[in-house]
Amino acid sequence: MLAIAAFIGGAINSVAGGGSFLSFPALLFVGVPPIVANATNNTAMWVGVIGSARGYRKEIAEQRRLIAPLFAVSLVGATLGALLLLRTPSTLFERMVPWLLLAAVALFAFGPRIVAAERARAEHKASWVQLAAQFGVAIYGGYFGAGMGYAMLALLAFFPLPSVHAANGIKNALAIAINGIAIVPFAIARVIWWPQAILMAAAAMLGGYVGARLALRVSSEAMRAAVIVLGITMAVALFVRGV
Repeated sequence: MLAIAAFIGGAINSVAGGGSFLSFPALLFVGVPPIVANATNNTAMWVGVIGSARGYRKEIAEQRRLIAPLFAVSLVGATLGALLLLRTPSTLFERMVPWLLLAAVALFAFGPRIVAAERARAEHKASWVQLAAQFGVAIYGGYFGAGMGYAMLALLAFFPLPSVHAANGIKNALAIAINGIAIVPFAIARVIWWPQAILMAAAAMLGGYVGARLALRVSSEAMRAAVIVLGITMAVALFVRGV
């Protein structure tokens, strides 16, 4: 069950994020403690994100100047988020996840319309406001992480990117930084169950690569619609099950 959940979760993450809403509950279902499940899931999904990023090599290379500053702030933010998780209870934060996911989907859906008039003057670089926003997303990613992809896609909607595929490539590159650096404090605190993490990592990597290749064959408009529907569905499911 863990391998199947991780494969599908890796594929979902390669498209827009949110795969942890499948893989994280799977760990809880087999009896893994919540914080351990979160750390183990983060480790497994990180490997899956690497598989996803391989499918977006061209898009990542084209946007490397934009990615660099966002990558740097992501490393710092994710480290802080992981340390917060190890020191605070996550119950309240988990109850906020459906609301945060809905907000991210709304920004992703309406962001391009809001900034349409400004696109002609936009530059392919991150402002201080956008860097601060990514820093906040990275803290969330290091702390809990589920739905992080939607938050990043919402932020990237305010950049003059050529397509949703470019945004997905950047999102996956930043997820490598966030999930990867969070492993360090989790490993030091010994809250990762490595056998489960390794099994899920292999499945997530395969799923991430397959998902990325399939996503690149879909038009930007269809991709955006699928991301919005998927996000709303996940949020409703989380409200129903209470995270």
